[in-house]
Parts: sequence; C-alpha cells; structure tokens
Amino acid sequence: MLLSLISIFLLLLYCGLIIYYRISWNGIPDYASTLNLEEESLPFVTIIIAARNEEKNIGRCIQSIQSQTYPREKFELIIVNDHSTDSTVEVIESFGKDAARIIHLSDFTQGEIINSYKKKAIDTALQFAKGDLIITTDADCVVSEKWIETLISFYKEKNVVFIAAPVVFKNFKKSKGFFHSFLRIFQQLDFMTLQGITGASVEKGFHNMCNGANLMYEKKVFFEVNGFEGIDEIASGDDMLLMHKIQKNYPNKIGFLKSKDAIVATSPEDTLSKFFHQRIRWASKAGNYSDKKITSVLLFVYFFNAWLLVLGISGFFFMQAFYLLIILICIKIFVELFFLFPVVNFFNQEKLLWWFIPSEPFHILYTLIAGWLGTFGHYKWKERKVN
Repeated sequence: MLLSLISIFLLLLYCGLIIYYRISWNGIPDYASTLNLEEESLPFVTIIIAARNEEKNIGRCIQSIQSQTYPREKFELIIVNDHSTDSTVEVIESFGKDAARIIHLSDFTQGEIINSYKKKAIDTALQFAKGDLIITTDADCVVSEKWIETLISFYKEKNVVFIAAPVVFKNFKKSKGFFHSFLRIFQQLDFMTLQGITGASVEKGFHNMCNGANLMYEKKVFFEVNGFEGIDEIASGDDMLLMHKIQKNYPNKIGFLKSKDAIVATSPEDTLSKFFHQRIRWASKAGNYSDKKITSVLLFVYFFNAWLLVLGISGFFFMQAFYLLIILICIKIFVELFFLFPVVNFFNQEKLLWWFIPSEPFHILYTLIAGWLGTFGHYKWKERKVN
C-alpha cells in the first residue's frame, strides 16, 4: 500500500511538471527576424569562442560565422586559444587576419593552474571586446546564416539583456557501428528534451536554463554583475551561473529565442566515457545554482528516477513493486513523448522518436549515475581532470 501511494504521488507530480513544460513550449511563438539590415544604427557585436584542441572543428565554425547575413563590418570574432597543443591556431590563421582575432590565454594565466579555464577565456576576451553586445558559442559549433541577424532582431524587439537560444546535436561524422549510432541518437533525444525544458522554463519565468553554445548578453550588464566573480572557481557554469547572476538584477529581461534561424548545431560525444564526463560536468554545477526553483526540480526528477530503481530492485521480492514499475515507466514514456513531439518537430528530428522507448532504461540509469557523480565525483574536460 505504501509503495502504491508513494508511486502515485510521484507520478502525478512528474506528469504535471512535464505537461506544464509542454504547454509552455507550445506557448512560445516562433520568431522570425524583422531587422532592417540597411539601417545605420545596427549594434556592433563581439562573438567570443574559447578553443582548446579544436583543429578538427574550428574551421567549420569560422566558415559558418563568415557566411552571416549580418553586415561584416558590424561584428568581430575573438577566439581565445586555451593552451591548445594541436594545430588549432594554424587553422584559425589560415582564414586570414580579418577573420578572427586570436588571444592566447597562456599570456594571461602565466602558468597559473586554475579550475575554470573557459570562464577565464571569456572574461579575458571581454576586456578586448569592441561590441556592446556579446555572443558566445563553442569551437565545435556551426551556426545558421541568419544567426546574428535573428539574435539582434529579437534583442531590439523584446528589450531584453540576456538571450538564451536553441542548440541541437547534429551528426557531422560517420557512424562507427550500432552502439555508436545509438549513443548519438540517445544524446540527440536527451538534449532536445533539455532544450524544450529550457525554452519552456525561460518563457514562463519558472526557472532559468541556457547553454553556452548559443547566448547573447549586454557587455555592460556582464560587468555590472561583476562577471564571473563568485563563480570563477567552479569549473563549469559559464552559461547558467552567469544567467542566474544577471537574472537577479534583471528578473524580467531574460528571453528565449525560439527560432529555427537561430539554431546552433554541435556534435554529440563519440564515446560513452566522453558522454558521461560531459553530463557529470553539467550536473556538477547544480549545487551552485542561486535559482532554487531549478534545484528543486532537478532534485525531484532525480528522486523520481531513483524511485524507479527502488521499484526495480523491490520487484525481485514483491510482485506489486514490479507491476508498479511497469505502470510508472509506461506512463512516464507516454507523457515524455507527449512533451517531446513538438520539440523534435521544431528541430526537424521527428524520425528519432522511434528510438525513444528503447533508450528509456539507459536514460534512467544515466540520470542517476551522472547526478551522483556530478555531486560527489570528478570528471575530465578538455584533457583536464576537474573536481
């Protein structure tokens, strides 16, 4: 009886949360640029990329930025070389001096070992940025040709100071077999789920989420909140922790840009080890969120998945627990698909939904493992071990 009551209570809360996200996501209007690219008052923009050992990706990223519809004289690209040991710098230089300004992080760290090189890279680049608006993305990303234009149009129209925009995983490399394909598809589905929750939560002001691969904010606001001060010792969080700092000062000035023209594409991880290290890194910053609403949601989702594991173990001893587990998982899958369908439709990835049900057991286990190790373990990021 107690197992049933707890299960029903948790299931109702979980279903209510996911349905709320679905309604909120559908309530966000699709946005299209209304910007006049001929007007003289277009703001100057600085794009910042921190790059470490990205020789295989940085060229593709630069090419996509060079193809922007936004006037070239109205933006600059600053790439911070974070102690690369491959030919990343040579690839950047091959595009010519006008393509990007290169800053070497080693000139500013002076051999000091720090815990958050990416924050240091962004902060360093901001000291040289000419733009009043800062856009950040990653060296392994590809942006759409109307990316900057759409961000600027949304910024001018909505009067916001911080914009979170959509990111999608896209396979730029050939598959290396069934498990490799499954791992990629799993990441694509999982990440689109996170993007849907991001858009829904930001739109409703329920809690704030974002991804550093596609952000824009006012430079003066960054310095007004003292940038990464207070969070600079946390390895991850150059995106969400900064967002939460800005949200405190500008609670009604945070926006989510739901536009296909603003989507940034990046690659999923190639190996299970890299995947777990990435997700552990994402989970590691959760204890530092100043937005307690998102902390509460994360704890609840973690506890709900842990309860499913408890039922699974109990099912070896009590048939009631086994039946409850089957019922909960079936309803969980149904409500998650109900939420996910309009999200994958936005990203034009509907065909991946066929893999959703087979990936469900792996999703439950990964959530528990990554959440636990994100709190108590360590991970590797760019060949560096981080606690």
